[in-house]
Amino acid sequence: MKKEIGLWVDHREAVIVILSDGMEVTKHISSNNGKHVRYSGSSHSKNRQGLKGIIAEDQKDRKFANALNKYYDEIIAVLRDAKTIQIFGPGEAKGELEKRIEHEGLRTHILTIETMDKMTDHQIVAKVRERFPVKNGL
Repeated sequence: MKKEIGLWVDHREAVIVILSDGMEVTKHISSNNGKHVRYSGSSHSKNRQGLKGIIAEDQKDRKFANALNKYYDEIIAVLRDAKTIQIFGPGEAKGELEKRIEHEGLRTHILTIETMDKMTDHQIVAKVRERFPVKNGL
């Protein structure tokens, strides 16, 4: 069973298109993370709470990072048996995911990584089909 997978990813959502044995499946994985706001170091000096504000921000950063790790693990579980992987998306998530994929020993399966803005599901499927042309009347 030869799986070709296209993946649009950002920190909030992954849309995965799986082409295999003449079938197409689209999966959505949500990170359940809200927007991650980072503050510059100078904002801490103006914070009336001082150390408490810094600790609270560090806890938020750790919570965000832990949620992202779980999210990336869910994505990699789907990618694990792919022959070829196409990754695209707007921000840093695709590069972070690439590092995780490399750590899992799947780097050789990545065909391409591209920067793309927000896309509809139909646009994502069309892009994946463009990369992996339809065979056997899919």
